[in-house]
Amino acid sequence: MSTGLNDEQLKRVLQGITIPPQPQVMVDLHMEQAMPEPDMSRIAQIISQDVGLSAAVLKFVNSAYYGLPRKISSIQQAVMMLGIRSIANIVNGLAVKSELSDGAIEELHNFWDNAMDVASICSSIANQLGFKYQDECYALGLFHNAGIPLMMSRFDGYKEVLEQGYQSFDFELTDMENKRFRTNHSVVGYYLAKSWALPKACCYVIAHHHRALKLYEERIAGDSKYLTFMSILKMAEHISTTYKQLGRATEDYEWMQIGHYALEHLELTEYDFEGIIDTCREQGIGNL
Repeated sequence: MSTGLNDEQLKRVLQGITIPPQPQVMVDLHMEQAMPEPDMSRIAQIISQDVGLSAAVLKFVNSAYYGLPRKISSIQQAVMMLGIRSIANIVNGLAVKSELSDGAIEELHNFWDNAMDVASICSSIANQLGFKYQDECYALGLFHNAGIPLMMSRFDGYKEVLEQGYQSFDFELTDMENKRFRTNHSVVGYYLAKSWALPKACCYVIAHHHRALKLYEERIAGDSKYLTFMSILKMAEHISTTYKQLGRATEDYEWMQIGHYALEHLELTEYDFEGIIDTCREQGIGNL
């Protein structure tokens, strides 16, 4: 099924999509769309590198307009289903909606880069472990910190609190956010993920991704799948050095708290983990 969006449908798609796309991604997409025969696989690859565009595409394809029996988390599949006209309208709509200053682009640079790194590593780890939810893992990695740019745009001084949280030995990031802003990026990210119709497991892990210690220590029946997603995400964050990229921290204090739980849940040794890191390096992803 492939159809174009009209103005009213486009308006509904873009409602709540407040994370601007990367300027270079927009340039790459416009260039590909201008080709005599646009390559939809290439378009899907470009879109999958950007949080805002991926969110808009998944939100529309999972909307009541399509009435799919099962939520789609594969950006490649979503792009193929929507077709070139709808994709062009979504891209153009977001381009009009987001006009960033040079300062805003610089502020979001690390967020964009890290989101793509974590997504790629999550997908790689899932593949290495034989975990069948590879598309969902990619989506989780791409969107898990989606609340950060919204917090940054809404609250003065948010970046400083974010860095302080990552640099705290006890890793009290969300506690610091709650104390200062009466909310935190995990909660904001959860509501964004729900509005984008992401799979239930992704939404759950996004909501709790900085409360992993509690989930591991107080695990309940039925948590195993969620804890697998959580463990893969935490490994990916560590391998991508999120603590450095977003928090300017010298140590990954969160991993120091929960790393052994993540490996234990996946029945991995430290040696196994080193092998996963080496594979990621061979694939050209990861910073460890």
